[in-house]
Amino acid sequence: MGVAGPIRVVVAKPGLDGHDRGAKVIARALRDAGMEVIYTGLHQTPEQVVDTAIQEDADAIGMSILSGAHNTLFAKVIELLKERDAEDIKVFGGGIIPEDDIPSLKEIGVAAIFTPGATTQSIVEWVRENVRQPV
Repeated sequence: MGVAGPIRVVVAKPGLDGHDRGAKVIARALRDAGMEVIYTGLHQTPEQVVDTAIQEDADAIGMSILSGAHNTLFAKVIELLKERDAEDIKVFGGGIIPEDDIPSLKEIGVAAIFTPGATTQSIVEWVRENVRQPV
């Protein structure tokens, strides 16, 4: 890799969930930390999220899911990244995700899950340390 410039993160709200305050808080925290953030807005399909990430040359996709559809939505985004040969884009997420579901999400390739109570600082630090590895 060895890409110069700020880390680029697509922050997405896939599915039918209409609550985006948390996603906006995370987007702002990442931006304040010097990253480039592309916020997709509400009600995105997995296809739209992946298309945006590829078009924007993103390093990561952060998805906020409160609707209970996290298993399906994360799996679809990861599958689409594989199909598009874009597996180098790291996927992480947060929201209302039961502890019991986290191991299976990590197994399919979700790099990290942040549950309610995670600090913006911990998310910023995780992105800095895990998203773009030095050459």
